[in-house]
Amino acid sequence: MCAIFAMLDHGRDADDARGLALAGARTMRHRGPDWSGAHSDGRVAIAHERLAIVDPTSGEQPLKSPDGRYVLAVNGEIYNHRSLRAEHSEWRFLTGSDCEVLLPLYARHGEAFLDQLLGMFAFVLVDTQTGDWLIARDAAGIIPLYVGRDERGTLVVSSELKALVGRCDAIQAFPPGHLQTQADEAPRRWHERAWRQFDQVPDAPADPDALREALCASVRRHLMSDVPYGVLLSGGLDSSVVSAVAARYARQRVEASDAEEAWYPRLHSFSIGLDDSPDLAAAQVVADALGTVHHGFTYTIQEGLDALSDVVYHLETYDVTTIRAGTPMYLMARRIRAMGIKMVLSGEGSDELFGGYLYFHKAPDPRSFHEETVDKLSQLHLYDCNRANKAMAAWGVEARVPFLDSAFVDHAMQIPARHRMVGQRGIEKELLRRAFEGWIPDEVLWRQKEQFSDGVGYGWIDALKELAEQRVSDAQLREAGHRFVIGTPQTKEAYLYREMFEAHFPVPAAAATVPNQDSIACSTPRALQWDASFAANADPSGRAVLAVHDDAYESDPEKP
Repeated sequence: MCAIFAMLDHGRDADDARGLALAGARTMRHRGPDWSGAHSDGRVAIAHERLAIVDPTSGEQPLKSPDGRYVLAVNGEIYNHRSLRAEHSEWRFLTGSDCEVLLPLYARHGEAFLDQLLGMFAFVLVDTQTGDWLIARDAAGIIPLYVGRDERGTLVVSSELKALVGRCDAIQAFPPGHLQTQADEAPRRWHERAWRQFDQVPDAPADPDALREALCASVRRHLMSDVPYGVLLSGGLDSSVVSAVAARYARQRVEASDAEEAWYPRLHSFSIGLDDSPDLAAAQVVADALGTVHHGFTYTIQEGLDALSDVVYHLETYDVTTIRAGTPMYLMARRIRAMGIKMVLSGEGSDELFGGYLYFHKAPDPRSFHEETVDKLSQLHLYDCNRANKAMAAWGVEARVPFLDSAFVDHAMQIPARHRMVGQRGIEKELLRRAFEGWIPDEVLWRQKEQFSDGVGYGWIDALKELAEQRVSDAQLREAGHRFVIGTPQTKEAYLYREMFEAHFPVPAAAATVPNQDSIACSTPRALQWDASFAANADPSGRAVLAVHDDAYESDPEKP
């Protein structure tokens, strides 16, 4: 994981602009502690903080074309870079970086190359000869990106919000699947898919084997690394499946087409929870079955409470669900980096693709189910992607998410919704479970959905609510709309996080980048209409739909 900071068409002295860019990037050095680089001229200034994962010895950024015409700063990974390099044999590559392939792609195709990429990315690319530039972000928004305007009207681009606060009055999250050029007044979409429309997904039989092959291909791509890596293993279905696939490929080096033994052949897995955590117990079962070198970390409630303000600062949000789940993840990331691991695979995205949250049991029909998954995917950059990326990046660890690989998303979302809905066995994500029968123990394969903030230990959420009750008065909550016009909190817990956010980012433009909507167990507002009980229990915790769970998981003689 890296950080980029750019000032485009700045109109300043080159040295002054360079200093400003370096200062902006410095606030994000936690994302890229391995090296710093910069480029500056009379029109653009770009600074980069690097976390070296691929080609640690020569992949410093900004990257430049052999003639110096094109300058590129990227945060991300391009998993199909080797095949793309082969298609540009005429280009003289200067490094082994996976990101360098963007330069010949742009030189040949202009902005039209983005759909050729399999990866996660946010980047700024500049043509120093013409002054043109290109900003782009991956389709799912796995990698964060923000833009703002400073007092001179200069467009400023940053990997994190914190580098723009105090510099820009107008700040926005750059939308996923969009690009912007010098000729554009605003970002425009480059990622278009027919499956966004329910009627455009043709009906077809379910194929668990094809689904398994598609995910295996994605996980294998995501193992591209020249440094030690691991897997996040919560003990839930999604992380267990990713871990199982990774374990099958980990002994061979992806960058050598499996012809060489991996540089770090032992796969390490990581989980975290309170002493009574159901996730820790389930994770150990999976780790034992897979033979990973497993590390089950514990944390205390007090350690979690002590970290809250830092979590709000690094995750740049006051969203309740994100902070609940982000805190243990933030604590785990620090332990992971202390062990020398720089990259981990994680299971984010599966619940959005396959309707994994418990409230999906109440989806009234396939169209409603499909439209909810499309909306959930379009918002994922504000929630789970934001949490996983920034919680890990706070300690210089890169999180990769194979379920959100663009090729796999296309495969999954073209499966008719009726096959992704709750199946005959009355359990969510049944197709995915069937696809991986025999890969992980049945007791985990058929384990109920447990949201991460619940699974780390039920006492965690209770402790957060108790803390908020102690610190926020009834009067403060009643007057919340006057103090916080943007993102007005509706509960004392939400008020606590909103107050912490205001202390770190005291400008309205920053608050406006954070989502603020009613939810039942991570739903969109639409799903609140699916069941009469949902509106009265609008809480992001999975426990808010325990009644749904009890109805859905009736006794099934076939269920292990």
